[in-house]
Amino acid sequence: MDWKTFQALLSGVNKYSTAFGRVWLSVVFVFRVMVYVVAAERVWSDEQKDFDCNTKQPGCANVCYDHFFPISHIRLWALQLIFVTCPSLMVVMHVAYREDRERKYKAKHGKDCKLYNNTGRKHGGLWWTYLISLFVKTGIEISFLYILHHIYDSFYLPRLVKCEVSPCPNMVDCYIGHPTEKKVFTYFMVGASALCIILNICEIIYLIAKRFVRCANKMKRRHLNVAVHHDGYSDDPFNNCKMSLSRSDMKEKHLSFKTEYKASLGPPGMKVHEKIRASAPNLSTNL
Repeated sequence: MDWKTFQALLSGVNKYSTAFGRVWLSVVFVFRVMVYVVAAERVWSDEQKDFDCNTKQPGCANVCYDHFFPISHIRLWALQLIFVTCPSLMVVMHVAYREDRERKYKAKHGKDCKLYNNTGRKHGGLWWTYLISLFVKTGIEISFLYILHHIYDSFYLPRLVKCEVSPCPNMVDCYIGHPTEKKVFTYFMVGASALCIILNICEIIYLIAKRFVRCANKMKRRHLNVAVHHDGYSDDPFNNCKMSLSRSDMKEKHLSFKTEYKASLGPPGMKVHEKIRASAPNLSTNL
């Protein structure tokens, strides 16, 4: 496994991570990858040769080893590291997609035009990609811990195992090589994995809380702007005609307009031609 290429791929994730993400990446490289490459891989390198059984029956030692160690610790941890770090590459790929869109947009509209203020800022789709990657990483860590716990009975490695699997002639005793050293490394890797799970959960809570605070501040600023605009609008003497009226005020204004109009027309029984005659001057008296 080429760990240098693996490290080069994940080094780009550090630029787009939060503080919790940077700590998680440091824990993965220092306490898991380095321990795996430097120490743990050598301890488990000759595990099948050091698995001794007190019988010379051909195939008995191999069958017993496969029965008690169906998946090697070292290979299971290698798969865990690969699967755990793959979701982080989703963020790098999303940022690369944004940068490609930004480059095409500038080529079409000019260098001064920008599609994104910052292609690496966790906003919009990139925020969801980052959050989903955290959930996937946490699920993978928990799944591998459960597999290791289920196969090896609470991460415990005994010094002696008793095997009666065919083709062993009877119950034979088999001895595991370096049991204490392997137990220490197992607990260390399990503890590092648990620490990564805690960091992922903290980062999820941090991202969601930060998003809620940002949305709350945006809503608060919006309400303040509406309140200031409403106050300035109602205090303006030139805009009093546009002020909102209640239903009772509108009804009173409507009724007063009707009464004034009826009063100007005179008594209700007077006809239109009588009004004209009453208003015309009497010319016969002058003649």
